Amino acid sequence: MEENKMLEYTKEVIKNMPTDWFDLTTHRLDIYDEQQAKTQFIEEFEKLYQENNASTEALSALPTAYDYIRLGHPLSCILEWVVGHLNHLDFKNVISFSSKTIPVMAILRKNLLDNKKTQILFNGELPECFDEESLRTVYGYNFELKKVSSIADVTDFDGSTVFVSHQDEMDSLGLTQAVDFYVGLHSHLGSILIVNANAKNLSEKQTNSYVSEIQHVRRRETIAMTPANSLDALKLLVDKSLVHTIKSNVEEDRISVLNSIKSITGTELKPLVASSGLSMQYAIMMGLVNDALENHSKKAIKFVVPPNCYGGTNDQARRVAACIENVEVVDLPVDGDHNMVESVDLVLDQIAAQDAIPYIIAEIPTNPRVEVPDLQKLKEVLSKKRKTPNGDLAVDPVFILDQTFCPNVLFLGEGEILSTVRTISYVSGSKFPSGGKCTAGYCVGNAKTEALMNYIEKHLVLCDNRARNLQMAILAKQLPSMNQRIADAYKNTREFVTYINEVLPSAKINFVSEELAQQDFTPSVFSLDLPTKGNTDEEREAHKRALNHKLITRMITEIPNESKYCVSYGQLKGCYWTIPATSTQGTTKEGDKDYIARVSLSPNMDLELHKKVFLEFVEESY
Repeated sequence: MEENKMLEYTKEVIKNMPTDWFDLTTHRLDIYDEQQAKTQFIEEFEKLYQENNASTEALSALPTAYDYIRLGHPLSCILEWVVGHLNHLDFKNVISFSSKTIPVMAILRKNLLDNKKTQILFNGELPECFDEESLRTVYGYNFELKKVSSIADVTDFDGSTVFVSHQDEMDSLGLTQAVDFYVGLHSHLGSILIVNANAKNLSEKQTNSYVSEIQHVRRRETIAMTPANSLDALKLLVDKSLVHTIKSNVEEDRISVLNSIKSITGTELKPLVASSGLSMQYAIMMGLVNDALENHSKKAIKFVVPPNCYGGTNDQARRVAACIENVEVVDLPVDGDHNMVESVDLVLDQIAAQDAIPYIIAEIPTNPRVEVPDLQKLKEVLSKKRKTPNGDLAVDPVFILDQTFCPNVLFLGEGEILSTVRTISYVSGSKFPSGGKCTAGYCVGNAKTEALMNYIEKHLVLCDNRARNLQMAILAKQLPSMNQRIADAYKNTREFVTYINEVLPSAKINFVSEELAQQDFTPSVFSLDLPTKGNTDEEREAHKRALNHKLITRMITEIPNESKYCVSYGQLKGCYWTIPATSTQGTTKEGDKDYIARVSLSPNMDLELHKKVFLEFVEESY
């Protein structure tokens, strides 16, 4: 009776849901509490369920579930809530994935670090992308793999038992106490992982620990089940019919996207398209690790990463290093008082002295300081021949370039500045490539990286992190207009920066120079270091942070249809405000965080109104 009531309510929710639940990639930070990600949304959603209130107005007023759909969103949360109800489990123990392999890898990762055994039992067939050998030799995971007839055949095991099954509907799974984790696979939609709180091997503390660690894998190495696929999964549960929300011409879209990326980047090798920027980065990292293990088996691997770069990059690099014995992260100071070229030169000398393998990850322009290094000098230090202590030639670096802020700049094609240095470039797709319509990201390599790109593709497939069909359809529609949107958004940004300089000349603005803009570095984001006051450093810093919040609150309150407090960039319309230290640098060390305002503008916004409101802030605050 209760199940029927819940399913009928869910039907009404699907019918009345806000369009933002399906269309947005980034959500509002002003109604988001990261410490209560997912739980706060579901707890408030539960209240609506008890009141049988499924109105669009009530659903729209719910707090943000996650700040970014890569991590989760209202539809994935409701799917997990429904599956939890149907299996008499807490919704927190249900986690949906776009990938069919990473749920299992998430458990293997935690058990590797905890030195705990794992058995993977499955009926039917494992996903085609499940690469047992690579999971053992590259990722370092230990497990036993066995085929069984059904879940009833699962017996006790001294360690974790993972049961994997193809299960289009997740209504009643017949979980037994011998199963610690259930992974239900759907051939088109992704997978759903259940941490079985009733398993005899899992205490409440262990259950909570696994849930937290698995959520972190979803946050950093893959994405949640997409809104479109979550919606289809919900429809499958409530009325036993699968209705694809949007149909796409898969092969035509794929060809269009790959051709657009080649044209935009000026490269010839086949581009790779992933479910998100971080999914792409994970494939790059693991592909390079695979290459190093096969071709330089006894050498240490050094991932060189700016300590204040995007928190996802920083965190993911350290997570890879934590799992693989000969991998280490090396800091690369790149902006502010540090020069990227000098830092790269110094770090590469140090790594050559250790006869190790250097993989450098860097953003150009840097985030949030929007700085561009001297590219000719960067090329020179990357190309420099270095010797190991015994006089051999050191392994040349691979430069992994995050050019999300300027995806229009040509770095890698024939004759371009980094064409002769082993370089791989990648872009987060939720920014300019899709205009904020989906998360899919892509990477390209120059002619010197063909073998590396094959390794990267292997791990993109292994992790089942390739872009979904609808994501490709969105990219096919949006990529052809990307460079024009970049030009239009830059024009708005330059005008706004000029205006701020006029009305608040004592503010420090980090933005590209006119000279750099002539070289096609035309980002539409800048950082704003507001003038402050106080008798001590602490007082000045506290006052500046208060001003940041005051400014953002005024902008989003007075221009609610355009100005938003979120981490977005490259959207089709509006203006987005954030403070990197409390958003994109979430996992960065405190001393490396930037408590400044980061502003990103779109090609379509009321710039005059934003100037007017900013002037009001200046007149009131200074």
